[in-house]
Amino acid sequence: MPSSTPLFQVDAFTDVAFQGNPAAVCLLDSPRSDAWLQQVAREMNLSETAFVWTQAESSQLRWFTPKVEVDLCGHATLASAHVLWECGLLPERAPAIFETRSGTLTARRSPAGIELDFPVESVQETIAPHGLLEVLGLWKANFIGRTKTRFLVEARTEREVQELTPDLVALAVLAPGRVVVTAKSEHENADFVSRYFAPGVGIPEDPVTGSTHCALGPYWAARLGGHRFRARQLSERGGQMTVEVLGDRVNLTGQAVTVLRGELLTH
Repeated sequence: MPSSTPLFQVDAFTDVAFQGNPAAVCLLDSPRSDAWLQQVAREMNLSETAFVWTQAESSQLRWFTPKVEVDLCGHATLASAHVLWECGLLPERAPAIFETRSGTLTARRSPAGIELDFPVESVQETIAPHGLLEVLGLWKANFIGRTKTRFLVEARTEREVQELTPDLVALAVLAPGRVVVTAKSEHENADFVSRYFAPGVGIPEDPVTGSTHCALGPYWAARLGGHRFRARQLSERGGQMTVEVLGDRVNLTGQAVTVLRGELLTH
């Protein structure tokens, strides 16, 4: 008989099912091989699958796209914390503490949802590689920068961000194959907006991306002033979060909805 492992699908950075960013969360009783984790992530075929196992007072957490392991993932961290509380594996008021490739990450419940404590990701202005704006379908940009993992492009208007139809095949081979495009919001329900394309790691467009806001938060703090912002991601599914910049840390607050509970059979 095959053994089974609890498996969940959670829509993150939304309070409505079938919106936000879906993440798979797999609760392990012990570490598994990298090859097995990658196979499961490919089977789930979501932007990220999170693997969680508890050790002492913290949990180990790893994230995989269908193609690669990633260093940081916001929505799958939020989803993992949500599952631990929902299943009663953590007391309601206890923080979820995760040991990850990006260090120790903490999630806490708050009246507004789940608050993630993440590291700031710095942005350095750069000269765009040949073809980047053309691949995105932009004529001009207010700013082009690079973090350690992706390009950051500020478009001139929110409408430009909303109407982007990038050439994803070309973008995938334009190292590092990941770019977040952002603009100041033109509506009262947000301070800035963004979209994130990462075909280089198997994600054509990510619906809502926590990790990009580790760079977007300080980027917009320098331009708009203040330290607390409402952010919207303008993907087809859409999603929102609150971003608070606190020195070298960023707090990302959002909600989550479980849409599937099941068992992963290990043959």
